[in-house]
Amino acid sequence: MIASPSTRTPQQALAALLARYAPEKLLLVGASELPALSAFQSAQPRCQIATAPAAALTDELAGQRFDLALLVDCLEHLPKRDGLQLLGGIRNLNASRVAVLVDLQAAGWRETDFFALAMQASEQFYREQQTLHLFTYDLLDYKQVPDWLNAKFWANPQNFGKYWW
Repeated sequence: MIASPSTRTPQQALAALLARYAPEKLLLVGASELPALSAFQSAQPRCQIATAPAAALTDELAGQRFDLALLVDCLEHLPKRDGLQLLGGIRNLNASRVAVLVDLQAAGWRETDFFALAMQASEQFYREQQTLHLFTYDLLDYKQVPDWLNAKFWANPQNFGKYWW
């Protein structure tokens, strides 16, 4: 699914994500300064923010769990293989929610690369000759419960949810 062009700026979209999830522990990979993050931190001083450069995570950061991970101005500076390992590792081990703001053309990535990592295309932002894409991943929204997973389709519906083997 291709994201629709957004009427917001990238900073407004990131601010909305931060307001929606209100993380207490956040990982920022890539960008050194984000106005949306600075505003969020001043409004939520309890939020712990860990920053990392556009490279593999240090052992200290790789061993931690975060409520939200933001990758901004990151994948454009890494070889694609390293970027896939970084993004997949963060998604699998470090954060249940991930947001990536990327210029696909500059990074050499395609939308399907993000879809392969179970990410959703959220928004596109256009400015001058550049197009930025916002991809998100939320473990809780990753897979919907199938409609067949209920008592109606069990052989013994009276036992649904009672016994586990």
